[in-house]
Amino acid sequence: MPELPEVETTRRGIAPHCEGQTIARIKVRNGSLRWPVPNDLAAQMEGQIIRTVDRRAKYLFLNLDHGTAIIHLGMSGSLRIITDNTPALIHDHIDLVLHSGVILRFNDPRRFGCWLWSDSAAAHPLIANLGPEPLSPEFNGRMLFHLSRSKNTPVKAFIMDSHVVVGVGNIYANEALFKAGIHPRRKAGRISLDRYQRLAEAIRETLSAAILMGGTTLRDFVNSDGKPGYFAQSLLVYGRAGNPCSECETPLKEIRMSGRSTVYCTRCQR
Repeated sequence: MPELPEVETTRRGIAPHCEGQTIARIKVRNGSLRWPVPNDLAAQMEGQIIRTVDRRAKYLFLNLDHGTAIIHLGMSGSLRIITDNTPALIHDHIDLVLHSGVILRFNDPRRFGCWLWSDSAAAHPLIANLGPEPLSPEFNGRMLFHLSRSKNTPVKAFIMDSHVVVGVGNIYANEALFKAGIHPRRKAGRISLDRYQRLAEAIRETLSAAILMGGTTLRDFVNSDGKPGYFAQSLLVYGRAGNPCSECETPLKEIRMSGRSTVYCTRCQR
């Protein structure tokens, strides 16, 4: 599933082609996504100018003068900038055609993504109760420490809760916990302020590095220019079960937590 760095990479890839451009028309080939594409999406958007392309958590916003299109890539979605006459393929469900001739094309084989419309994106039910952005000043170790008091949930699940902080998906939770030296099963409420400060910094460092490298290479994800990300080459624990720890050479252990792969070092993480 595309995580925050992949979505931010997509935002940066499509923004220069979309911002300031007028929407000529929208073609919906298949509106049966995770939630049905609104029947009036074209009526709401056509003729308006895309002022900015923003991101909140894993959602992309196309901000117009009157309203916002909210886009989620789901498990397998991608957005491409089409500048030639490349024909649409079977899973190319939506084309947003700009007056410049550029097409923003949404592809989603599994159809778990979405295109929604809102007069006020910040107040939309999917957005209103989200936690802070992990790269924002509002996110820090003291905030994590405060929210975690009396929590018996494992710390990995805690930092993946979008009400606590957004965008820390499975891959990056594994990596950040390793860098902070925290066992993924340790109870969130049993972790000290000092360790949470290290964890918050590890989350910021991990996500920032992934964004700079174009996101993690996943089977279903390609960037808006068609090139895969390269952060997977820098993963320290995720996908490396049985390999030696980069710090102590102890074989990394893999367990399942909430149905997700969790890899950690039994010696370095406590």
